[in-house]
Amino acid sequence: MEFRTELGETIFKQKYASNPYETWEDKAHTVVNNVCGTYDGKKNNLMSKSDQDQLVQYISDFKFMPGGRYLWYAGREARFYNNCYLLRLEEDTREEWASVTQRAMSCLMTGGGIGVDVSIARPSGRQLRRTGGVASGPIPLLHTLNEVGRNVMQGGSRRSALYGCMNWQHEDAANLLEAKNWHNMKAGDTTLSALKQADFNFPAPLDMMNVSLNYDDAWLNTEARGSDPIFVKNVRQAMMTGEPGFSFNFGEKENETLRNACTEITSEDDSDVCNLGSVNLANIDSIEEFREVVGLASKFLVCGLIRAQLPYEKVEEVRQKNSRIGLGLMGMHEWLLKRGHKYEMTDELKQWMKTYERESKRSADAHCDRLFLNRPKGYRAIAPTGTISILAGTTSGVEPIYAVAYRRRYLADGTRWKHQFVVDGTAQELIDSGIKPENIESAVDLAFDPERRVKFQYELQKHVDHAISSTLNLPAWGTESNNEDTVVDFQKIIANYAPGLRGLTVYPDGARGGQPITSVPYEEAHSKRGVVYEDNSEEQCLSGVCGI
Repeated sequence: MEFRTELGETIFKQKYASNPYETWEDKAHTVVNNVCGTYDGKKNNLMSKSDQDQLVQYISDFKFMPGGRYLWYAGREARFYNNCYLLRLEEDTREEWASVTQRAMSCLMTGGGIGVDVSIARPSGRQLRRTGGVASGPIPLLHTLNEVGRNVMQGGSRRSALYGCMNWQHEDAANLLEAKNWHNMKAGDTTLSALKQADFNFPAPLDMMNVSLNYDDAWLNTEARGSDPIFVKNVRQAMMTGEPGFSFNFGEKENETLRNACTEITSEDDSDVCNLGSVNLANIDSIEEFREVVGLASKFLVCGLIRAQLPYEKVEEVRQKNSRIGLGLMGMHEWLLKRGHKYEMTDELKQWMKTYERESKRSADAHCDRLFLNRPKGYRAIAPTGTISILAGTTSGVEPIYAVAYRRRYLADGTRWKHQFVVDGTAQELIDSGIKPENIESAVDLAFDPERRVKFQYELQKHVDHAISSTLNLPAWGTESNNEDTVVDFQKIIANYAPGLRGLTVYPDGARGGQPITSVPYEEAHSKRGVVYEDNSEEQCLSGVCGI
């Protein structure tokens, strides 16, 4: 099947193709053979030949997209197919600080990102009886890991992706809330924020890491949970700078505070690991075929539990115990648009989500039984699917179309940043069918109706046992729809839906330098399509994961 967009084909050739002649269908064969077949003539098939052939077809037709790590490592000697690793500071000792730093570096050097919970670290200023010193608190450890990430360029071309969190009741939580307030940090006669806007590579505190506070049952069961001072300040900070985000862990999942870098996989066990792939709803017409794709995709990820290499022994032990897989979805907004729906849960989508929920578990359990593996502790996790959704030419994850037209920056040849003006492929198809560009609802439009975004994520979470990575776009801080006067209303929205969420991330427009995608008028992008521009600023991708 041909690529839907020129940008998708360009990214495939520059990032994932093993040689100039490899086609997307070739890559599909390589991935399936490496993960499920006899890739070196010595391994046993982990899936029937008929299932492998069908899976190759689904990948070739962009109906199932393995995670970017699968695409990158398929056909290579190393097989680090997993996206990210979940870490926990397990005790507040010198030895464990050194150990978690070593674990982080080892994981990052495979090409995966990391997330780490540092809640157990003693608050800053506490007296240390053994040495007579004073505790530094957990934030310096996050700074240390941030610098590890800065200096580990994964595979020589991919910026590290990091996530850090701590409990909302930690005495240093208030300090974490302000740890990335670069606009208040002086640098000579200007601010760090201004320097980052001019040069995104300019170092700043925690600039490689997304941070969140963890909210647990103690917060949920507080009568005035929506007005707790830490939570209120967290809301305001998110509306202003985009961080910290919110991690929600309640009831039987209260201890699942660990997250990967994009926050869709959850666990309570240090050194757990992601294993991701996504079904493309937009390319599937019937619920019957959807069931078949979900089933085979789940089997594929189970095979990945056996075939993927891991950075150190403890990750292997935890993977063997938990067998986590994270089958996600992409193209959801396109699916809705094709059916004439707004960005909201519909009765038909609800039926498809029930099928997704049932079939992913049934198929994964059966395949684990066949291969003598423990059944998974989790089956479904919806990732942001940045680059793989571009390869498929559809909307990313469960996100709405960001904008009908935009300017996108990407890393070419591992060294040079370029940008192109893009008309969203889904939007262009709708435009070609007669719909006016201004009538296509996008994330930029929904930024002025945040409750609809939160409610949609809330409804989807009922069918997802891990988490959903989705960024709620907001207008720029200080504008009419995002300012001091709107904080209380947004605070109430989050508190109301929190019991049914696993996390929430917001991004106010222009909050950080180096945005990989920026909305532009349709007419401008349409007139400049097909032209590749050199980006001489040498900026890096904001999220750290937009390339893979």
